[in-house]
Amino acid sequence: MKEEERAPWGILNGIRPAKIATKLLLEGKDGRQVVEYFMKECGVSRRKATLALQVAKCELPIREAMYDDGISIYIGIPFCPTRCLYCSFVTCGTRQAAKLIPEYLTCLKKEIAYTGQIVAQNKNRVETVYIGGGTPTTLSAPQLDDLLSWVYDAFDLSACREFTVEAGRPDTVTYEKLKTLKRHGVDRISINPQSMNQETLDLIGRAHTPDQIRQAVAMARDCGFDCINMDVIAGLPGETPDMFRYTLEEVEKLSPENTTVHTMSIKRSSRLHEYLEQYQLADAETVMEMVDYARDFLTRQEKHPYYLYRQKNQLGNLENVGYAKAGFDSLYNIYIMEEIQTILSLGCGGVTKTVERSTDRIERIFNVKEPQDYIARIDEMLARKAVLSCDTETKLSVKEAVDSNATTG
Repeated sequence: MKEEERAPWGILNGIRPAKIATKLLLEGKDGRQVVEYFMKECGVSRRKATLALQVAKCELPIREAMYDDGISIYIGIPFCPTRCLYCSFVTCGTRQAAKLIPEYLTCLKKEIAYTGQIVAQNKNRVETVYIGGGTPTTLSAPQLDDLLSWVYDAFDLSACREFTVEAGRPDTVTYEKLKTLKRHGVDRISINPQSMNQETLDLIGRAHTPDQIRQAVAMARDCGFDCINMDVIAGLPGETPDMFRYTLEEVEKLSPENTTVHTMSIKRSSRLHEYLEQYQLADAETVMEMVDYARDFLTRQEKHPYYLYRQKNQLGNLENVGYAKAGFDSLYNIYIMEEIQTILSLGCGGVTKTVERSTDRIERIFNVKEPQDYIARIDEMLARKAVLSCDTETKLSVKEAVDSNATTG
C-alpha cells in the first residue's frame, strides 16, 4: 500500500482539518499554496489536501454572511427506538425509557425558557436551530408540537435562517409528525439510512427496511420539505465496496439535497467496541476505496463537499464529509465544525460553546449526559448557563422569573 493510503491525513490528528485551510486562505494564500502546505508540512495526501481546500472555499462566503450578533441553538432528544451497534451517543431506547420522556420534556421546557430569556437579554439573533439526538421523531406528534411551540415562545426566530430536525430513523416518521414540523417552520430534516442493505440494517440493530427509508423520503416530499439530508456509513461491519456503492446509488435515486458520508468509527462506549471480535470490519484500503468512490460519485451528482470532520478510531484514519447541492449547505453544520459561532446546547449531553470571534477564544459549558441525571439536576443545568448572561446583576432575576413561569405554567 502507498504511504498516502496508510496515512491520508499525515501527521494531522485534529478533527477539523478544514479550519487550517480556511486560515491559510484568509491569510492570503492561494489554492496551490494551501495544498502544498498540507502535503509538505503535514504529510497529507494530495487528494485529502484538495478536499480540505474545497471545503474551505465553500465555507468562506458563508462565514462572511454570518450574523455578527448571531447564535445557534441545539436541542438534544436522547431517545431512539433501538440503540445502534456503533452508537456512543447519549440515547435511551424508548422501550426501556419511554417513562422518562414526559418528565424529560418538562425539564427541557424549563431550560428552553431560561436560555431564551438570556438570549433576549443579550440581544443575540438566533441564526440556526438544530434539534438532534437520539432521534427527535421518536417523540409523538403532540410532543413535537409542544416542543416546537416552547422554542418559538422562548426565542425570537424572526431572523432564523435554518431550522433542522433529525428524523433519522424512518420507522419513527409519520405524516402527522412531518406536518407538525412543517407547520412550525422546520425547513431541513435528516432521514438517515446508514445502509440500504437489509442484512446490514439487521446486523447493526436498526429496526426498519430500505423500503421504509424510501417511504419516509416520499412522505417528506409530500409534506413540502425541499431540503433533506441522508447519512450513510462507509465500512459498516460485513459490508463490501459493492454493498456500499449500492447504498449510495439507492440513496441518490431519492435526490436528497445533502448526503453525509461517515467513515465507520469504533467508539469506546459502543456495543461494537465491546464485542469487536465478533464482527468483520473492512481494512483501511477497502474503506478508502468506499470513501473515494463516494466523493467521485457524489461529484457526478453535482454535489460539493461543504463540511468535514474527523473522529478518533475511524477506519483507515479517514473522515466524515457532508456533500450538498448548490445552495443547500447546512449553516449549522459549518458553524459547529468550524467553531465560528456560539452554539447554546440544551438537553442532556449538550455542550454549549461560546465563541469570541475577535480572539477565537472558546469556552464550554457541559450538561450532564444521562436523562435521569438531567431530570434530577435541572436547576443545576440552569445555574451553569447563568454565566451566559451579559448582566450579572440580573442573572438571579432571570432564573427566578423562569422558575415562576414553570410553576404557574
